[in-house]
Amino acid sequence: MAFWSSANSSVGWGAHAPSRAAVGALADYISILLFLLLCAVESFGSDWDQLKTTQPKSYLCFRAASAIQIDGAIEDDAWQKAPWTDDFADIEGSAKPKPRFRTRAKMLWDDDFFYIAAELEEPHVSATLTKRDAVIFYDNDFEVFIDPNGDNHEYYELELNALNTVWDLFLSIPYKDDGQALNTWDIAGLKSAVRVQGTLNDPRDTDTGWSVELALPWKALAEYAHRPAPPMDGDQWRVNFSRVEWEYQIMDGKYRKVPNKKEDNWVWSPQGLIDMHRPEKWGYVQFSTGEPGQVTFQPDSAAAARDVLMEIYYAQREFRKGKKRWAATLEDLSLGRLNGLPAMQAPTIQLTEKGFKASVATRTPSGENVVWHVTQDSRIWSEASAK
Repeated sequence: MAFWSSANSSVGWGAHAPSRAAVGALADYISILLFLLLCAVESFGSDWDQLKTTQPKSYLCFRAASAIQIDGAIEDDAWQKAPWTDDFADIEGSAKPKPRFRTRAKMLWDDDFFYIAAELEEPHVSATLTKRDAVIFYDNDFEVFIDPNGDNHEYYELELNALNTVWDLFLSIPYKDDGQALNTWDIAGLKSAVRVQGTLNDPRDTDTGWSVELALPWKALAEYAHRPAPPMDGDQWRVNFSRVEWEYQIMDGKYRKVPNKKEDNWVWSPQGLIDMHRPEKWGYVQFSTGEPGQVTFQPDSAAAARDVLMEIYYAQREFRKGKKRWAATLEDLSLGRLNGLPAMQAPTIQLTEKGFKASVATRTPSGENVVWHVTQDSRIWSEASAK
């Protein structure tokens, strides 16, 4: 079996036992979910009906103990201590068929880079696009999505194919909120490499697959992070990975896409919908300076508050489609049941010049009072409260 590899360095533009506090937060979250499931109250159908069926995955990302050579091989000693993610699943979740081919990833970090590696099982490795910032998912590809501060805004996307052709872009807000991609934005200093376990674009044999290695500079990711980059020990960023897989047939000795066949979308943390641009469903990556086996992942104590606000956001979108205005109360949205949620105060809605702001007050595991907000453009954030 032959091995084909490609490396690129561009400079310029170019699992886990929780703590006691976390257990309490998780218990509150579960009680809220049960409360919502038991409430048989009419509500507006929305994308949230599908999104709420999935829960974000989590991953502990440890520091690289030794140097990593970006060559696509994933053979450096540092990688051997990094755990693999769960195998990728269909983007819509477990109700959909299991992917035909296995995909998994792992992550590491140091003072300079966020490292990502992936293995993609593939019996027929192919790629055709060679121009940077081309629409890479027209080929089979591997994709990375990063939202540093988890506010659903200002996030990064990176795609590459088996030729190591890169498409990197930045979105200030998601497409569904009228966002537009900034394709001219590049991950300055990005290092990427691909290695094919087999042959590329040769239908005469059967391949094993292809692997990816990436080093994303913190200096580039810091631009819109609004938090330390490199991260602090314990910091959590929202991250997801996707694999686009087309079905091919062999014609005249070449790979051809099967006509009228949609692509498969296989992801680390299922979205619930065929749309990667719902950052609220991306996985949690917790950066750690500890050793594997000695650190526990801390569940997001604000997950319940986030979910309540995102349910309001999606209900508002549906309401506005029919009424041509934003709802002023939970009752308008048939979400009056949210007034009786455990572990947090009743949500409020304030109409604004641009749309609305929904808010909910809650308390952190350490006892701090915090208010969470979401606006009509899906931006979600928190601020300290004196109450």
